[in-house]
Amino acid sequence: MKTSERVLSAATTAFGEFGYDSTSLDDLAKELGIRKQSILYHFPSKEQLLASSVDKAIDELILVLDEAIRTSRTGWDRVESIVKSVFRLAIRRPELLGLLREVTRLGPPVLTRAVDGINPLLNGATDWLREEMEAGRIRHSDPELLVLSIYSTVMGAATEVKLFEAIGEKQTLRGAALRRKELLRFLKSALSPDGF
Repeated sequence: MKTSERVLSAATTAFGEFGYDSTSLDDLAKELGIRKQSILYHFPSKEQLLASSVDKAIDELILVLDEAIRTSRTGWDRVESIVKSVFRLAIRRPELLGLLREVTRLGPPVLTRAVDGINPLLNGATDWLREEMEAGRIRHSDPELLVLSIYSTVMGAATEVKLFEAIGEKQTLRGAALRRKELLRFLKSALSPDGF
C-alpha cells in the first residue's frame, strides 16, 4: 500500500473514532512509523487530509448505496435494502460513518464539501420518493424533508455507539441487527401509504 493510502486510511480511522480536534499529525506519523513531513508531502495540511478523508468516505458510501439501489426493486424493498446496506457498512467500516457524523459537528467548509459530494445521491433519492408517492407505494409527504429525516435517522441509529452503550446496550452484531430491525419497523410504519 502506498504511503498516501496508508496515511489516508489511518486519518479516516482517527477522525472517525476520535474526532478531528483530537487527531494530530504527529500522532498519525508515529502510528504509521513515518515522519510528519511525509504526511505533509502528500497532504499539505491537516485540513486537506480531512477533506481527502471525507471525499474517500463519501465515495465509499455512494458505492454501497448505488449497489443497494441497483439491486433492489421499488417501494419498501428499496428502502429496506438501503438501510441494511448502511448498517453493514457501519459494522464493517464504523470509522467511515463516524467521520461523516464528525463532519456535521465541524460545519463549513468541510460540511459544505461533504454535502456537495452527497447531494446527487440525495437529489436522486428525493426524485425517487416523489415517484413512489405518486405511484401510491409510499405515503405522501415532503420528499426533501423525508430524505433528510431518513438519512439522519439511519445514520444516527447506525453510528451512535456511545449513546447505545450509555443506555446499556452492548455493541454486538446482534445489537446492531436488533436496532436495524426496529428502525425498519419504524420506517415502514412511517412510509406505508396505509399507515401500516
